Amino acid sequence: MNLNDWFNNGITAEQYINNMSINKEEMLAIKQHYSLKEPDAIHSLQNRHLRALVLTADWCGDAMVNLPIFMTIADQANIDARYFIRDENMELMDQFLTNGTARSIPIIVLINEDGSVHAKWGPRAKKVQHLVDESKSALPPKEHPDFEQAFKQFIQKMTVLYTTDNAIWEVIEEDMLSVFTNN
Repeated sequence: MNLNDWFNNGITAEQYINNMSINKEEMLAIKQHYSLKEPDAIHSLQNRHLRALVLTADWCGDAMVNLPIFMTIADQANIDARYFIRDENMELMDQFLTNGTARSIPIIVLINEDGSVHAKWGPRAKKVQHLVDESKSALPPKEHPDFEQAFKQFIQKMTVLYTTDNAIWEVIEEDMLSVFTNN
């Protein structure tokens, strides 16, 4: 199946949100409080007739923070987007692996009218990845008896940051727009 066919089989943002059972309230809160810091940056995207395929899942904390920002960009840049639950769309997911091996999400693939890839973004902004890597480096090894509890605390800390820190939202916006507009 080509990317145009995939796009035609995806669900809308509204359908994705309506079907969410995890992180829905947090994602909607971010969407409500977030606004573009650099609205002029999207002008170069508005007339390109781009569409997006978004690989995601509602359990994913990175999707929780990244998708409301992408949805705002897409709305203002006239990018029609379709959403795909990762575990139900492995054939599509495997075309866009992170580092060639990982099924990390979210992955946002912008395509042109002919279905060719314009840009691929995800699963995290580079600066957010650095923050996550730093925080994870403090965790004990996975075999350690305290790992599970420490990992839960790490997830809680990241969730608070993702849902309340406007600076993280701005970093994500900047990273997405850089990738989307520089192709």
